[in-house]
Amino acid sequence: MAAAPPPDEKSDEKVAAALRDRAVAGGNVAMEVVSELTTRFGARPAGSVSERASAEWLAVRLRSFGFRNVKVHRYPITGWTRGMESAEIVGPNPQSLIATALGGSPATPAGGVEGDVVLFDSLDALKLAPVGSLTGKIAMITQAMPNAMRGYGYGQVGPARAFGPSEAAKRGAVAFLLRSLATGSERFAHTGSTRYVDGVVAIPSFALAVPDAEQVERLAKLGEAVRLRLFSSAAYVPGAMTSQVSGDIMGSGAADEIVLLGAHLDSWDLGTGAIDDGAGVAIATAAAKLIGEQKRKARRTVRVVLYGSEEVTQPGAADVSGRAYSDTPGLAIDKHVLAMESDSGADRVYALSLPKGVDASPFAEAAMRVLTPLRIVRSRDGPGSGGVDIGPLVARGVPTFVLEQDMGRYFAYHHTANDTLDKIEPDALNQNVAALASLVWLAADSDVDFRALATAKDPVR
Repeated sequence: MAAAPPPDEKSDEKVAAALRDRAVAGGNVAMEVVSELTTRFGARPAGSVSERASAEWLAVRLRSFGFRNVKVHRYPITGWTRGMESAEIVGPNPQSLIATALGGSPATPAGGVEGDVVLFDSLDALKLAPVGSLTGKIAMITQAMPNAMRGYGYGQVGPARAFGPSEAAKRGAVAFLLRSLATGSERFAHTGSTRYVDGVVAIPSFALAVPDAEQVERLAKLGEAVRLRLFSSAAYVPGAMTSQVSGDIMGSGAADEIVLLGAHLDSWDLGTGAIDDGAGVAIATAAAKLIGEQKRKARRTVRVVLYGSEEVTQPGAADVSGRAYSDTPGLAIDKHVLAMESDSGADRVYALSLPKGVDASPFAEAAMRVLTPLRIVRSRDGPGSGGVDIGPLVARGVPTFVLEQDMGRYFAYHHTANDTLDKIEPDALNQNVAALASLVWLAADSDVDFRALATAKDPVR
């Protein structure tokens, strides 16, 4: 099947172009979906009442949009609530700081935790500190996050948030701080999950807003000891239930073959989860709905999966959200011909990343003919794992394509109270829907074996 002919220009590409043009003109429901989702339900922390209610609402909407086999799958997780929190410089000239607890952080004692700050410019520098050298101290990583269109900076600095608290605890620290993983300078703290290691004391962990982190650095450079008091009443919520929603736009001819579109329904508690990931929910839903409205049905089924509990790392587990789908009893992984994920905000798509074998195929040429009018180019980079939620599928051999979005603004708002609907530009959202709908139509209406192409050693154009 790897040598199957490309999509027929006179049929598939014509339909794909029509889908593209309709979406660009605003003929899709993406803005409607993300607006109502974030307005009606606000933040949707995993396991919360709002997450559950939004899942039920989305199931109703999917049915009204023509989706079949709509399901709400609920499964247990360990939830987490932020509670109250504060941070301040103590001493002769006290100053309040903008900080927020990292997801999964334990609470401080009732009176807070206090200590002198020891600064490190990276996680590697912290790891070089001797065991016991931070006893009674607060460790702080000051590494700034570089900005990049594709968001590479997040991967570079992210390990500091994930592993910094445990490394600090190993050296005796009573708490951990880091400069927010942020590319902007707004005075908002950026939360995000951290990971605690079995056998290592879990210490309270916080992110400081960028201006506040720089304030602490400047004070330290003046030669003064910087002493902080941190408070958090965060708590785990055992026995919480999260929700995953799925629905199908049925194919005709090869309906047992699945092209999966993923996004995550849950969000952090600080904002309303508009760009992370209400936009992705809306883009995937709107693209599939457009495909379902065509008079001629695609050969393959397009399945939308809106994952739960993507944000909060589960104790002792990884990829819980993705595995809740991929480990579904009786799920035919081999019938999943392609998986894509929308979880990079709502700004414009600028490139298409394909597996090497697919990139060198007639299918890629057809895709680029449809996507080029949207000012999308072909990326030289591969798609990697495709995303957190579809990662377990990709790990089991399901190919993935990535529509690369401009993430230059994304990490200014990501995981903050400033992640709100006004950050979404309708024209850019429409362009995302146009790109996804047209690309997925080409894939779903073809008989191309993307698995064979993706694993081909010597692809030939």
